Amino acid sequence: MIATPPPVTTEPFAPRRWLSNGHAMTVFAWGRVREFRDLPAPEARRFRVDPDDEVLARCYWQPDRAARATLLALHGLEGSSEAHYMRGLAHRAWTRGWNAVLLNQRNCGGTEHLARGLYHSGLTSDPREVMRSLVATDGLTAFGVVGYSLGGNLTVKLAGELYDGSDPPIRAAVAISPTIDLDCCVRAIERRSNAVYHWNFVRHLKGRMRRKEQTRPGGFDLAPLERIRTIRAFDEAYTAPHHGFQGATDYYHRASAIRVVGQIRIPTLILAAEDDPFVPASQFREAALRDNPSIVVRVERHGGHCGFVGEAVNGFDGYWAEETAVRFIAAVMTR
Repeated sequence: MIATPPPVTTEPFAPRRWLSNGHAMTVFAWGRVREFRDLPAPEARRFRVDPDDEVLARCYWQPDRAARATLLALHGLEGSSEAHYMRGLAHRAWTRGWNAVLLNQRNCGGTEHLARGLYHSGLTSDPREVMRSLVATDGLTAFGVVGYSLGGNLTVKLAGELYDGSDPPIRAAVAISPTIDLDCCVRAIERRSNAVYHWNFVRHLKGRMRRKEQTRPGGFDLAPLERIRTIRAFDEAYTAPHHGFQGATDYYHRASAIRVVGQIRIPTLILAAEDDPFVPASQFREAALRDNPSIVVRVERHGGHCGFVGEAVNGFDGYWAEETAVRFIAAVMTR
């Protein structure tokens, strides 16, 4: 059965007056400090996803959690549950009366000691196992999944793999600036204009491997780190062989959500921007997306990468993508 999405009722995105440049929007959204003073302290909860691997989630529970919908949030490359957009989603979910589960990918958010292995851009088994555990132990019955960037690829890929979303019970999915064609996105970030972003990602990837050696000595050979200068080289040396891929190219192909979008039957919303510096909008015009009635694609003129910060007016903080994502899930949940 094909589930058609509800209409997206938000207006087209309008950036703050001085954030109409994609780079400015991306850097501002990344660097701006946000406070959520009325958000309660979360429960730190560990989930076993493999015999040798655990992940950590920050969970915000309503008093009767089993009776409420749950938002599961997935962060981007080298992000964590502390990313501003993760906590922004939690705040919006909480004020609507939902639970919120902010999941750290393996080794992210200071969790290098919990996992033997590494995460990758298509490792959908981790969020799937977390949701199944929450169904079994907490009685949760309805999830909306929201992912940013790499987490957006995970979200779309998960929606395609789970087909109708019955196990676990995913009612809706939203991907914001998702890297659904990984090779396309890696080639984009390799452009000279994106050198600062690229350097920052590589710096964090290499730092994580060094921290992992401190917590789990001998697990990985760190000798290649000194000559690694690109995400592609990191994936060739570490991500691909660790997960059984035949190199970075094979990894990017097999882990990309674009391969499974035709299978999606869960109401799914994709939000992207024409001026995203390293997630090209061209991937969102593929026929497999356009022809699937379960998917709504909104490619806005502005928004940068994981930005979408508009004017703060009338009690609205301006974070358009967060608000649009939660409204979409709410519309699905109430049908």
